[in-house]
Amino acid sequence: MIPYKDDNPVHVVPYVTIGLIALNVLVFLWEVFSPLGMQRIVFRYGAVPVSLLSMEPLPFQHVHPAASVFTAMFLHGGLFHVGGNMLYLWIFGDNIEARLGHCRFLLFYLLSGIAAAYAHSLSEPTSTIPMIGASGAVSGVLGAYLLLYPRAQVYTLVFFGFFYQVIRLPALIVIGFWAIIQFVNGLTAKALMGGGGVAWFAHLGGFLFGLLVVRAFIPRARRYFHRGWW
Repeated sequence: MIPYKDDNPVHVVPYVTIGLIALNVLVFLWEVFSPLGMQRIVFRYGAVPVSLLSMEPLPFQHVHPAASVFTAMFLHGGLFHVGGNMLYLWIFGDNIEARLGHCRFLLFYLLSGIAAAYAHSLSEPTSTIPMIGASGAVSGVLGAYLLLYPRAQVYTLVFFGFFYQVIRLPALIVIGFWAIIQFVNGLTAKALMGGGGVAWFAHLGGFLFGLLVVRAFIPRARRYFHRGWW
């Protein structure tokens, strides 16, 4: 099940969402073509759980752990990694940006990424494996969207073997299904592998942060207008 757009138009240009997508893509291109190599870049600028919790940089890190939270948000491990994250940000980010305002949305996005990084670190406190990706921050956007627009219709590709069907589903189903997958995969990975791989708990941490705190970021005037409008 792959969403590709929503039926929830906005009337402002989502400058921050567009800028974040552009920056993520540019950084990924730098990773691909840099003479350093992607693996070395990940170890230099990724967020390492044990380092984040102790605030002591490891020998291979080239930035302070506090800074690595931000540098890691813009690194990705492959085309599908960056493509999937940017697709979800494009579909759902513009509505949250329009609701919060440009500056508040940027702050919300970055704080979601920080919450995600620490959620993963707390689930793997001794790990020295760098974590990268915008997934945690984007998960915060999904949590916010689920709370604010649960009935918005999302156009989704549903595959049946070699065939697919485009259907419209409420955001509650699309994002809710995504959240369940993250939770189940997180528990399964923890039980079977004990660490490494996809940072499922980072996704859950960002998602819960967005779900629980997004209302605090909505300007008061827009809260009143939204209630009155609906």
